[in-house]
Amino acid sequence: MAGGDRPAVTRPGEGRRAVEAVWRIESARIVGTLARFTGDFALAEDLAQEALAEAPVAWPRDGVPRSPAGWLLTVGRRRAIDSFRRRSALDERYATLARDLGEGGTATGRPPAPEPDLPWDPDRIDDDLLALMFIACHPVLSREARVALTLRVLGGLTSEEIARAFLVPTATVQARITRAKKTLAAARVPFEVPPAEECRRRLGAVLSVLYLIFTEGSTATSGTTWMRPDLAREAVRLSRILARLVPDEPEVHGLLALLELTAARFPAREGAGGEPVLLADQDRRRWDRSAIRRGRAALARAGRVGRGLGPYGVQAAIAECHAVAPSLAETDRERIVLLYEVLGRLAPSPVVELNRAVAISVAYGPAAALPLVDGLVAAGELAGSHLLPSVRGELLRRLGRAGEARRELERAVRLCGNERERGLLRRKLADLD
Repeated sequence: MAGGDRPAVTRPGEGRRAVEAVWRIESARIVGTLARFTGDFALAEDLAQEALAEAPVAWPRDGVPRSPAGWLLTVGRRRAIDSFRRRSALDERYATLARDLGEGGTATGRPPAPEPDLPWDPDRIDDDLLALMFIACHPVLSREARVALTLRVLGGLTSEEIARAFLVPTATVQARITRAKKTLAAARVPFEVPPAEECRRRLGAVLSVLYLIFTEGSTATSGTTWMRPDLAREAVRLSRILARLVPDEPEVHGLLALLELTAARFPAREGAGGEPVLLADQDRRRWDRSAIRRGRAALARAGRVGRGLGPYGVQAAIAECHAVAPSLAETDRERIVLLYEVLGRLAPSPVVELNRAVAISVAYGPAAALPLVDGLVAAGELAGSHLLPSVRGELLRRLGRAGEARRELERAVRLCGNERERGLLRRKLADLD
């Protein structure tokens, strides 16, 4: 019997909860081990889902296995063997038909795969997890597909959970995952950890997916909530795994540091009614000091293993300036401005330039920052984003130019997709009165 001896039979609700808990923790290992066994990532993910669908039926009836992950792996492995046998038998029938028609040829089918021993080898599992990360974030996939596949196979989230997190229909998420698996199969992407040089080149794609997931969780782009902490914490968890798997890559530790230090402020970023609380108004006593310690340790590690910080590491250093300051007034503002200048050279972008302008306004006043923001407007940068008019409106307000500030903030309200953030912008408009 799969999974060994069983305890007493459980009630349906308990069995379902057990399945969900095991899947969330072990899904990546199960999919990775099956992918190594079959050599086919898409098939492995399908087999794991089939095993997952069988568990809510079998466990309430027979009891939760003593090794739930082992049970799921065994069921998936048996389904794989059945698939190989069916394929082999079909190929054999085609070969026989060809011979009967006088076309010659011999059986070309794949022989039934022997049932292998799949030990829960930690070293192999680490390789499987790393290979999963690289295949889920492969460059042949779209950004949306990478995010959905990463959350599905590495995070253990269901299509419904991913859809709720990104406010899209479940069918859209399912279609993205299906297309992603077909694309990987068509491109014949092997299930393996890339060679060292390619690994370093493709690591950026993995980091960008984790960063995107975190940012959507820390500040939702749309919907009725300001934050989606569960999504952000999933990105932190996956970043911790990645840092363990590739301990000598400085930007992995830089990203982990950035996420930990940013997540440390989560307890103070929302008011009692879910409204946004900006940095200047946050109660720093509520910040998560354990997360700050972890973030600073990861940042120090990034500095030790690299030759200077990369873009994620520099952003983490900026977050550290805030994390260690007892108050906004005691924050090292000049250092933050310098770090943004460094970031602008390492990874130039309109968003970085806008954040540098905000830092300059805090350190040296709004008059010093407004020309930078006006330059972005003149260049047509961030035209569809609410961020630029939001920042410009705030600078104009502080300069006493209320009429211009109102126009900018009204534009920001129209462009903003998040209901909570729109409420914050409307309060700023009301303050102008």
